[in-house]
Amino acid sequence: MVKITVIGSSSMDLVVTAQKRPDKGETILGESFKTVPGGKGANQAVAASRLGAEVTMIGRVGDDDFGKEIIKNFSKNNVLTQCVERVTDMESGTAHITLAEGDNSIIVVKGANDMVTAEYIEQKLEVIRESDIVLIQQEIPEETVEYVSETCHSLGIPLLLNPAPARPLSQKVIERATYITPNELEAAVLFGSDDIHAALKQYPNKVFITEGKNGVRYHDGEKEVLIPSYQVEVVDTTGAGDTFNAAFAVALAEDKGFSDSVRFANRAASLSVTKFGAQGGMPTRAAVEGSL
Repeated sequence: MVKITVIGSSSMDLVVTAQKRPDKGETILGESFKTVPGGKGANQAVAASRLGAEVTMIGRVGDDDFGKEIIKNFSKNNVLTQCVERVTDMESGTAHITLAEGDNSIIVVKGANDMVTAEYIEQKLEVIRESDIVLIQQEIPEETVEYVSETCHSLGIPLLLNPAPARPLSQKVIERATYITPNELEAAVLFGSDDIHAALKQYPNKVFITEGKNGVRYHDGEKEVLIPSYQVEVVDTTGAGDTFNAAFAVALAEDKGFSDSVRFANRAASLSVTKFGAQGGMPTRAAVEGSL
């Protein structure tokens, strides 16, 4: 069983479904409302655990009911929580999600996730040292991502950076990360250009660009490779990217090779969109392997 440490956000998703998105100044009637645990870090931790990894989450939640539920949900999904701490007098992070017209729109309020600082991570170095791979995203402070990239690089621990939400990264972070998994929009922000082909060629076997239903594109050192996605009936795309990143991390830690790792991750992501909720649709290892 590979050991994966996920460093990132833990939130409560407040999910509204509707026939359409309201225009500016418009009020419409929704169809349903649910609260479900989320946050990109938490989603990736749960997904990796369901896919057979031993997962430790490093993060922070608020001193509120949402925080209690988030930690309870980690335990339910066999994610180790000794590095998830509650911040006194602060609210947990929330994500306000609208599901309409076959896709999602999300507003994130970071809350206690802003307290996942470099100083906090420094207290958890022993967990990082024991990891086969570390997985991180960008719903936590930029300085933390920089610190983790430097730390993993110095320790020789592979780091998979999912640069979402999109924001520019320093060249040092790009160079130190072992793998980077932007979507097309994030790649444009990351590399300052819409020419993703140049970025792929510059970073062979490092940058893996997810292109939704088209698949995942990377450069293998000789040529550009596109691994197609699996076509399924979509119910809810929330969490598909998180499932992909978790599955990719698991496969890489198991030394599956790049193309097989992408195929494994693509299949996991495709299964995740066939059910409601970011974590609700995340598949088990048996489900993924049984459908390959």
